[in-house]
Amino acid sequence: MGPIIFATNNQNKVAEVQLLLKKSDIIIKTLKEEGIEIDIPEPFDTLEENAQEKAKVINDLTGKNCFSEDTGLFVTALAGAPGVKSARYAGENKSMEKNINLLLHNLHEEKDRTAYFKTVICLVWNEKSYFFNGICEGKIELYKKGNAGFGYDSVFTPKGSDKTFAEMAINDKNIFSHRKKALAELTAFFDQQQ
Repeated sequence: MGPIIFATNNQNKVAEVQLLLKKSDIIIKTLKEEGIEIDIPEPFDTLEENAQEKAKVINDLTGKNCFSEDTGLFVTALAGAPGVKSARYAGENKSMEKNINLLLHNLHEEKDRTAYFKTVICLVWNEKSYFFNGICEGKIELYKKGNAGFGYDSVFTPKGSDKTFAEMAINDKNIFSHRKKALAELTAFFDQQQ
């Protein structure tokens, strides 16, 4: 099995995925390594459609097998927001600090702080699309805790832990990680192909 392109410009996601796939036979190529410098829009209302769009754009461009993912944070008290718009919750400039501040502001009087992360991976493999999912349930904290991780990690505590993702070492985060669960489905798919 040859290398597979991971269709993302987010280097934090690249590092996390490479670590999670370290023990598998899957070799990841980044957009940067492929000499591709484009920002792929995420115009759709579902994680599935956005993930498929990114994978399809790169597959059309390169003719190579590739995968992409889209992840959202879904907060119960906010009717599922920020959801699909998690990266742009506070505006198109993708400021995570502003996103987190807006989230905490919108939740400041809410008692129900339950939430979940969901990751959807779309793999374009031999011209067909396959989808893999991972969910991590938890809650939103009252304020930021920890300096590790990225995105909403500093305000999200997974169910079964008393630490936010940003307070955890990466290996501890991966015990709970939505992205790890989706990647486990992806690697299981590849195991079946061999």
